Amino acid sequence: MAGYPDERPRRLRRTPALRRLVAQTRVSSADLVLPLFVREGAVEPTPIAAMPGVVQHTRETLRKAAVEAVAAGVGGLMLFGVPASKDAAGSGATDPDGVLSVAVRDVVAEVGDATVVMADLCLDEFTDHGHCGVLTADGAVDNDATLARYAEMAVVLAESGVHVVGPSGMMDGQVAAVRSALDLAGHDDIAVLAYAAKYASAFYGPFREAVASSLTGDRKSYQQDPANLDEALREVALDVAEGADMVMVKPASSYLDVVRRVADAVSVPVAAYQVSGEYSMVEAAAANGWIDRERTILETLTSIRRAGAQIVLTYWAVEAAGWLE
Repeated sequence: MAGYPDERPRRLRRTPALRRLVAQTRVSSADLVLPLFVREGAVEPTPIAAMPGVVQHTRETLRKAAVEAVAAGVGGLMLFGVPASKDAAGSGATDPDGVLSVAVRDVVAEVGDATVVMADLCLDEFTDHGHCGVLTADGAVDNDATLARYAEMAVVLAESGVHVVGPSGMMDGQVAAVRSALDLAGHDDIAVLAYAAKYASAFYGPFREAVASSLTGDRKSYQQDPANLDEALREVALDVAEGADMVMVKPASSYLDVVRRVADAVSVPVAAYQVSGEYSMVEAAAANGWIDRERTILETLTSIRRAGAQIVLTYWAVEAAGWLE
């Protein structure tokens, strides 16, 4: 058009091949980590009502799910245990024959090093009060006593064969405690994926059902305030200084600004967890015919990668891998 510069960005959007050629952000199956739940003593998979399509696995179906994920090219698995019994100290978390330790051994025996086997390192699934640590007499979470439990749990998971531990309780000094314990026990090859910026989010609601949480109240005294960004950067810097090999932002979609700032601030890989509430909202809207399910899932994954996350934990990992080139 006369009087306008000859700049036509739409030229590069004209065909699928052109759009593919110039795409700045790509998602691959290797970028994705699949969270998996295993329930102690289960004889059949238990559907999670708030998360359609997601189940609490038996030992057998967990192994099958791991094989399926490897076949799809998924980059990793994050394991969560749902114990049959709980106590105030979360004793099951450090039981070598507890549900999570057994799950790690089962999965590693099944898939070996074909994918990265990770385990959530926290007490909340194992405590009868549902908090991420042990409590003081007045009901507050005891930071330093909890660190001792995390250190013990890290060694038990390492001895079970895990490749990566994910300390997720947001205790001060948790990465240093876990790293030191692993190194002293001769497990200096085990990597630490720190849940470095984990917010006290409403989006965790369906996860409570997934792990049969006993929590009443909230975790606002130790998880981060959704209003704060600079605090997340301080937490991330501390975790990296303490020896974190990777850092995570959780949740993902409502915290893309945090993901971007973290990715700009650190030189270690950055992960983001597309949490249960994010999953459930898309599934509910798609079930009602309000959105295109596949397009929406891929768009959310692309946005998380575009924000700077190298690794995305998502319950759609296997399904999405089948759609990706």
